[in-house]
Amino acid sequence: MRSLKTDRIVVKIGTNTLASEGQGLNYVLIESIAQQISELKRQGKELIIVTSGAIGLGCNELSLQKRPSDIVLRQVCAAIGQSKVMEVYHRAFEHYGGIVAQILLTYDDFKDETKHENMRNGIRELLRLNVTPIINENDVVATDEISKTFGDNDSLSAMVSVDTGADLLIILTDVDGLYDSNPRDNESARLIRTVTAITPEIEVMADKTESGLAVGGMKTKIDAARICIDAGCDLVIANGDKDDVIKRIVEGEEIGTLFKQSRIM
Repeated sequence: MRSLKTDRIVVKIGTNTLASEGQGLNYVLIESIAQQISELKRQGKELIIVTSGAIGLGCNELSLQKRPSDIVLRQVCAAIGQSKVMEVYHRAFEHYGGIVAQILLTYDDFKDETKHENMRNGIRELLRLNVTPIINENDVVATDEISKTFGDNDSLSAMVSVDTGADLLIILTDVDGLYDSNPRDNESARLIRTVTAITPEIEVMADKTESGLAVGGMKTKIDAARICIDAGCDLVIANGDKDDVIKRIVEGEEIGTLFKQSRIM
């Protein structure tokens, strides 16, 4: 069993976890996530969701076969998909008496100190009111050619975790964690259970561990881990398909790969 501080938790849900290509959102999974988070909140824990999936769902709504390379079309997909994503989260949490709030951020919101402070204050107030913030990158206005972006929301979830003083970031994806080689090619690939420092060897392992259709892959998750552990926040990368995965991680079960904070804040 792991000993983790879990008073405030950020859960990042990746594109591969939320949806399959051409099949839309995984409604059963989102319902399970809502149930787990609602139960943890009743135990007095504070939770924040960072979600992906808007562009993918917009593509599905428009019957596009793949993620578009055209910037304007990506923006259109994001605008269509984001409202659908939030609708599903709203209905799922409503079943358990919960309220959710949408927050769309760009990289510039972290660079401008006034916007940055307003964002922090808003999230804190939502948590005080027992509302679950659901955060996504504002893909309608944030593009690679306009400003710096967050990747597959991995960096965004790490920055939110640090900003809000979270104890733990859980990144849910479609692999069990960080492997020493690609598990899809090597049956003997070994899952790394605990990482205490991001070394060159760990970075090489990240390059070898694929993550399906997600934009960021394992490399951006390692970058997020570096942000978290340097700031005193633990991070766990785990497979979102596992039953009650959020609750089990919070309860200390050794699921996925734990990146252990390097110092006590």
